[in-house]
This record gives sequence, structure tokens and C-alpha cells, in this order.
Amino acid sequence: MKKQSNSNSNPNSSIRPESKAGRRAVLARRLLTFRFMLIAFFMVVMAASGFVTGMIFVLGYLARFQPIHGLPITTLISTPVIISVLLSFVIITIWSGRFFRPLKRLTEATKKVGKGDFSVRIPEEKGNGEMSHLVRNFNLMVQELDSNELFRKDFINNFSHEFKTPIVSIRGFARQLKNEDLTEEQRAEYIDIIIAESDRLAGMSTNVLLLTKLENQTIVTDKAPFYLDEQIRSELLLMEDAWTRKNLCLSPELEEIEYNGSAELLSHVWRNLLSNAIKFSPDGGELKIDLFRAAGEIVVKITDEGPGMDEATAARIFDKFYQGDTSHKTEGNGLGLSIAARAVTLCGGVISVQSAPSQGTTFTVRLPG
Repeated sequence: MKKQSNSNSNPNSSIRPESKAGRRAVLARRLLTFRFMLIAFFMVVMAASGFVTGMIFVLGYLARFQPIHGLPITTLISTPVIISVLLSFVIITIWSGRFFRPLKRLTEATKKVGKGDFSVRIPEEKGNGEMSHLVRNFNLMVQELDSNELFRKDFINNFSHEFKTPIVSIRGFARQLKNEDLTEEQRAEYIDIIIAESDRLAGMSTNVLLLTKLENQTIVTDKAPFYLDEQIRSELLLMEDAWTRKNLCLSPELEEIEYNGSAELLSHVWRNLLSNAIKFSPDGGELKIDLFRAAGEIVVKITDEGPGMDEATAARIFDKFYQGDTSHKTEGNGLGLSIAARAVTLCGGVISVQSAPSQGTTFTVRLPG
């Protein structure tokens, strides 16, 4: 079967383990190392001062506590000690002023972050010292927090829109049904709209509950051997009405593969990916489904000839409630791919998307095997 070329596609967008905890752990280690460096510096300065003072006492002892060049022994001892202390103070002041400048900025930036300002950034100085690493990791951490805040606001907006729209529609058409001047055709049309919007709400609620369950699940307990090729064929048969209505040409090349895992989790994956591919495929288009082993992995590729996505859309396609079509004209609520991604992660696999405008889309699932 003809494979889709990678030369006309954007780089893949894939699901990988998050690094927020790692960033914070690195930041904590950098702070601890910085404290040790600071203590070591002051100990070195104090030791140097003590050494100079000790040498003065030794010289005084060797001089048998007699005046040298007309100077009293007390002046001989106290003057270098005072000079060494003042010199240490000057060195510490100059050094600490330069060293503590980024630390002061870090303290002020931390206060702003504590108040919810995630746009703050600390100017990074050149070098590979501990302070430079500390500032760099702080900026990366705040950048991730800023991204999370934007995602949270976007999630709330999309969630509100997806639930409010069908409710408003149901309320509006229900009120229209009270109009006694409606024809039977109009009344039947409004009832069908109310039923469709109710089904949409019910499906959305089911998907939200399912995604919440999967996000809180960490261990897969229902593992059992089954054939992946048979499972994918079964999902295609369940969607026969959808792809025959569009007169799609299916090109399944499924290698017989026995897999030990959760059949329930993977059924959510194939159902969402296949329904998504059918939805965006043009009438009379081709839908390719490949299943094979490669480099110790089980690989499933689902390719459609739809409108494709730009790089920005592909990067967020697995986010909850995210839809590339911001007008929300197409069916769906932006949860299917999030469910698929989470299910693949629970199975220990990786899901990625490769797409480009007018070039179609390929979803690739890699499972251990």
C-alpha cells in the first residue's frame, strides 16, 4: 500500500511525559547548591583572615614582643589584623553585590509569581554558574506555569461554550413548541433538534466522566491477550453507516498481532481516531488503516485525505475541548482525542499526529510489544 510521504508534512506533535516536576526538582537542587557555595565562600574568607592574623602573632612571637622599627608590638599585631578585616569586608561587599543582584531579582520575581503574575522573567546572565542555571530554570518553570494558566482559561471558555450552546438551543426550541400556530412539519423539526441537542449533551457528559476516570487512573488491571487486527475490524464494522454514507474507500492493511493489554482502553482509541478520520474525510476519499510491528513496537497508522491542520493546531489537538475549527461548526466537543491520548499513555504507548493544510492527517499510535 502506498505510504504517505513525510516531505510535505509538518513535524509531528506527540504526547510525552510532562517535565514540570523535573523543572521544580532541578530548581530546588540549584538553590541547595547555591547555599553551600555561599557558606563555603564565607568560610574561605574567614579562614584567610584567620591565617593572616595567625601569621602576625607568629611574627610578634619571633620578635620576642619587642618593638620593630620603633613600632609597639600591639600596633604591629593590630594594624594588619584591622587591614585584613577591612580588606575581607571590601571583597565580600563587592562580590556579594554582584552575586546577590540576581538573587534579589529572583526574590522579587518569586513574590510576583506568588501573586499570580506568570509573565515575569529574570534577565539571564552569561555563564554556566549555579546562579545562571538557577535563573534559567526559574524562567522555564514560570513559562510552564504561564502556559498552564492560558490552558486553564481556554479550557473554561471552551467548556462553558460546549455546554451552554445545546442548553440554549433546547430552551429556545422548547419555547417554540408552545406556539400553537406551528405546522406539524415545524413541530417535528423542532423536536428532532431538541433530541439531537440532548444526545449531544449526554455524549459530552459521558466523555467528560470517561476522561476524568482515565486521568485519575494510573494502573491498568484488566490486561488480557486479544488480537488487535480483529478489534480494529470490529470498530470499522460498527461505523459502517458513517463511512458508507460518505462513500469512502477503506484500505486496511492489518497484520495479525496478538496483544496483551486492556481491550477496553484501546477500543476508545480506535473509536475516536476512526470517527475523527471519517468525519474529516471528503466524500469519495480514501481512508488508510495500517497495523504492523516495527523495531520492537506495535504501530497503528490511520490516514485520511481531509483538509489537514497547520502546525499550531496540530500542537494542541490533544488538549481537552480544543477544536481546530473555532467556529464549532463541525460535530464534536474536543474530548475524543484527549481520551485517545490518555488511553494510549495508560497502555504505555505514544500517540502522535502528522498533518499539513490540504495534505490530510495521519495519527500514529505506538504500543510496546
